[in-house]
Amino acid sequence: MQSKFTGPVYVVRDNIDTDQIIPAQFLNLVPTIPEEYEKLGAYALWGLPDSLYPKRFVAEGALDSIYPIVIAGRNFGCGSSREHAPIAMGSANCQCVVAESYARIFFRNCVATGELYPVESPSRLCDEFKTGDVATVDIDANTLTHHASGKVFPLKPLGEVRPVVDAGGIFDYARKTGMIPAASPSPAAI
Repeated sequence: MQSKFTGPVYVVRDNIDTDQIIPAQFLNLVPTIPEEYEKLGAYALWGLPDSLYPKRFVAEGALDSIYPIVIAGRNFGCGSSREHAPIAMGSANCQCVVAESYARIFFRNCVATGELYPVESPSRLCDEFKTGDVATVDIDANTLTHHASGKVFPLKPLGEVRPVVDAGGIFDYARKTGMIPAASPSPAAI
């Protein structure tokens, strides 16, 4: 389990909804099918308006993003309760989102799927960064460092949800802690 993430950031503003994170026309992709999981990443943040976000999170024709960190304003992930939203971002190689606040269900879906860390910031970081700035999120130290300026911003601790995300989601956590039995091999594998 990694606790530090470094790379260029992708910056968005307030009220980024789940239809902007993964538009409805891509919800027919099934995340449990590996090829379709990969395709989901290609459409992460596809619904953002080009007029406000001319630089795409995932380049046209690519499956992965060059941005491991998304910095957002308030109410990130609002809208419908689609699990595909954090899954698409994780598939695109996003490792964490740092936002002022989250829609409750998006936050819970991040934890449940284990796809990415939903970190909260007590300050408005989307005003401090621009897309392409390099930063490091240190989940152990609860900090975000802006490499160019050297500024270090405090982050709120993930608390009791961190072990669930570290484990890879709620089902992996439940297996790891003995809440549910580990998967048995299929009869064909025996």
